[in-house]
Amino acid sequence: MRPDFEKQGGLVPAIVQDYRTRKVLMLAYVNEEAYEKMLETGDTWFYSRSRQELWHKGETSGHYQHVKGLYLDCDNDTLLIFVEQIGAACHTGSYSCFFNDVIPFDDTDILHGLYDTIEDRKEHPVDNSYTNYLLNEGVDKICKKVGEEATETVIAAKNTSKDDLIGEIGDLAYHVLVLMSARGVSVGDVEAKLKERHKITGNKKIFHQRGEY
Repeated sequence: MRPDFEKQGGLVPAIVQDYRTRKVLMLAYVNEEAYEKMLETGDTWFYSRSRQELWHKGETSGHYQHVKGLYLDCDNDTLLIFVEQIGAACHTGSYSCFFNDVIPFDDTDILHGLYDTIEDRKEHPVDNSYTNYLLNEGVDKICKKVGEEATETVIAAKNTSKDDLIGEIGDLAYHVLVLMSARGVSVGDVEAKLKERHKITGNKKIFHQRGEY
């Protein structure tokens, strides 16, 4: 299946989305040659309507977009491209081109955001930071805290307060993220393992050897 380039004068709009955070990064246009370049190279290529020429995203800035998924809409005249974004997507230096608030909406991916904060603490320690305290104490201390939080989560689950359970799960998730950071395991690594164990192709489920999730 290919885009219908004839319908809109040889160009189709392409919505570019970060495959990890799901944040919309930019909108650009693709002609048939740019489309073929994407399939050939695995990077995004677009057609500049102002310069009237092809452009390879990141060629001058180094902010390449590696294609992770490519979809057509129901009319075959709009592309949705999932990418691994290297650096910033916007020419202004912003991660996304969509940063001017009209009706603000918090679309933060909290797990990735919290993990990134923990990683930043490793590189740029902050005085009185609990995260830095845990990282400095080492894996044994972090594992002890994970065990304590897991026990408190189980206790909260046996009680009637949903808010208490939510709070304990949040504490457990944070300490697990610190442990992951300490051992060099990323959120993406865990996501990839979950996807490996529970693959979905269309509506057909492929079950992991341990059974369906």
